[in-house]
Amino acid sequence: MKYKLGIDLGGTKTSVVVLDQNNQAVYNKRLPTPASNYAEILKTIKLLVNHAQQAIPALDAQTIGVGIPGALQQDNSTVKNANTQILIGKTLKTDLETILQRNVIIANDANCFATSEATDGSAKGHALVFGVILGTGVGGGIAVMGKPWAGPNRLAGEWGHNPFPFHDAEAKHRPCYCGKSDCIEKIISGPALSQEYFEQTRKHKSAKQIADAMAAGDPTAIRLFNDFYLNLAKALSTVINLLDPNVIVLGGGLSNIAEIYHEVPKLWGAYVFNATGKKTNIATKLVKNKWGDDSGVRGAAWLTDTK
Repeated sequence: MKYKLGIDLGGTKTSVVVLDQNNQAVYNKRLPTPASNYAEILKTIKLLVNHAQQAIPALDAQTIGVGIPGALQQDNSTVKNANTQILIGKTLKTDLETILQRNVIIANDANCFATSEATDGSAKGHALVFGVILGTGVGGGIAVMGKPWAGPNRLAGEWGHNPFPFHDAEAKHRPCYCGKSDCIEKIISGPALSQEYFEQTRKHKSAKQIADAMAAGDPTAIRLFNDFYLNLAKALSTVINLLDPNVIVLGGGLSNIAEIYHEVPKLWGAYVFNATGKKTNIATKLVKNKWGDDSGVRGAAWLTDTK
């Protein structure tokens, strides 16, 4: 039996999945990511692969797909643009191939997410899919005909580190780890929402707690989420203007907020290019992911598909 093996190296957890020939997950496991220690990250990935091999003795995967919160340089030598900053400049592909004794294909985690959802998820069968991860960071990935599109500079989909569009002149300026300020990630990520709530209430709450507060009628939380829907609509309008995707799929913790899927499409039409001045129907669909936290690691496994 031919298996696909995938690893999703996240900022807080690292996951492994094994898909069988019917693309069913027959094994998965997660471990905390030792995000500040590169050597321990390598050991964690090796441990997960070993666990998978022990659980499925017939596992014959000689190539492993690995999704990371960044990308490889064009020559595949080192990692760049990683939210897990300890990875930047590291020879991750070579190091993994050495310790795992297998071929390794590395791709951006958001591209893996988009590929998963385009292959057998919420965007199955659509030609052009844009995947968005809304969580601790804001990632974007592109799948074309079910395959990840990285681009010659390995930058395709890096939407979260573009300037936030239609920014009000009086808006606060938020510095980003990338060296710029007012990146999309700094406006619509979970930490951005938490920071805004703290500045208005002097109370610390996670994005999920703020969502719960909104559901309970907290006026500050309601106001912040109304702003969030508008900001997300503005940011996604640039994706529609540039790529005109069939489907935009949301993942990450904030994707679980049901109101997003009817509020944001009501708002983005005002920012999508339309020179007629008349209201137009935007054909792009905004949908929630099918596979939840497993979508990224499933997409990593799909990297090994040679069909």
